[in-house]
Amino acid sequence: MKRILSTYTAATRAEEIVQDMDLSGKRCVVTGASSGIGIETARVLAAAGASVTLAVRNIRAGNTVAESIRMQTRNRSVHAAEVDLTSRKSVQGFCKKWKGPLHILINNAGIMALPHLTLSPEGWEMQFATNYLGHFALAWGLQEALADAGAARIVTVSSSANLLSPVVFDDLHFAFRPYDPWLAYAQSKTANILFAVASSIWWEGLGITSNALNPGAIATGLQRHVGGQLNTPPELQKTVEQGAATSVFLSVSPLVEGIGGRYFENCNEAITVAQRPDNYIGVAPYALDQQNAMRLWDETLYLLK
Repeated sequence: MKRILSTYTAATRAEEIVQDMDLSGKRCVVTGASSGIGIETARVLAAAGASVTLAVRNIRAGNTVAESIRMQTRNRSVHAAEVDLTSRKSVQGFCKKWKGPLHILINNAGIMALPHLTLSPEGWEMQFATNYLGHFALAWGLQEALADAGAARIVTVSSSANLLSPVVFDDLHFAFRPYDPWLAYAQSKTANILFAVASSIWWEGLGITSNALNPGAIATGLQRHVGGQLNTPPELQKTVEQGAATSVFLSVSPLVEGIGGRYFENCNEAITVAQRPDNYIGVAPYALDQQNAMRLWDETLYLLK
């Protein structure tokens, strides 16, 4: 497959992607849009005319952000809706309330490096449950709405942490391995990429494409469990405006129209690496492996049955 390359770089800001674009009539959902790059992603899409739903756990914070975006963009079609990705009932409730087509689903919410092993009510490791399983359930529940859009896109925020660990199928929830915050986070982010691979295969006939991305190193609330600091050298860090760029690129760029099952960074398709590089650029081959993707898809349906 030909690698997808653009003229954009790590320095590109999200608003540059939608310059001169009119997204009127497009309906978008952005999870985790009450903080970090989620806010900027939602703001930029709204500024281009899209109708945007902020899918958030804290509805009060979401309503405040939605009002701010409406004021900034003069787009009245920006609203917040409550969804807790760790609650199957909450995800199902959000999906049941959704009416009409959905053109863009951005799986942006996430948690990182929980210091101690924390399990969901179902006994699932919390980072895997939030970052991966919750978003899978959301996309599954919105499948009909995505299909109704005709050419919908799913965009899932992953991480360079995919280079730290594959999905360990025999011990997804650290029942046997000693818990490690970073390996748990890495596993969930590799799972995000495998979701993009599998969903693009399963839902190709519905006109749904799905891709994953690394937004880069951005100082946000995501680092709250690691002292609020980034270990990335300052010259390689991004602003929130730059961090949202690849999410917006995958949501609207003509370059990825009809393209699915791939992983991007800095608004370009990432290279597949044979071993983890010191600069953490690229994607691990196990994260794009179709057999892994199909196995995880089946395992996920079993867990969510």
